Amino acid sequence: MRRSSIVVAALAAGNFTVWSPDAKADDASWGCQVLLCAASQNPSWHGVPYCVPPMTRLIAAMKEPGFDWPICHEANAGKPGREDFEQCPAGTTVGYSSQGDNGWRGEPDQCIKTVDVCRSPNLRSEAMRLPGQTIRRSFGSDDNGCVQQIATPRPRRADPYFFDIPNDTGVKERFWFNLNH
Repeated sequence: MRRSSIVVAALAAGNFTVWSPDAKADDASWGCQVLLCAASQNPSWHGVPYCVPPMTRLIAAMKEPGFDWPICHEANAGKPGREDFEQCPAGTTVGYSSQGDNGWRGEPDQCIKTVDVCRSPNLRSEAMRLPGQTIRRSFGSDDNGCVQQIATPRPRRADPYFFDIPNDTGVKERFWFNLNH
């Protein structure tokens, strides 16, 4: 069993055995409690009664000015990352549906596929378009209007936060979680 799996199992059993065999989960620092709870996969932290208080405390603290993420130094995991969107499917690239403030790009909320509709006649018909797709035509001199970009909404992650936790061999394993109540 990998250490990260043992961490979650130890939490569920109420024993904090990874870093100190004699310690209990309740003795862990807040940062380690958050890390252990965030790493809980089945059930997620929402279904582990021990996890609800430290995670609820975290959610409340995040709303305060000057919030600093609690760290579990013993785990070498650092602060969590966040990726709001799923990866785009193979053959597509990330795109932006709008410009943000001051000319900056908006959110990377689209998956874009560039197609040559002259070489793919079945893509010419707008009736073939899937719900949510937008098509942008290119009218440059090189492509005679054949190149189109098909944009589809990029799915949002249900669990946008992640910790990369090193296992026994030092290889980091990614654990996704959310902070919804």
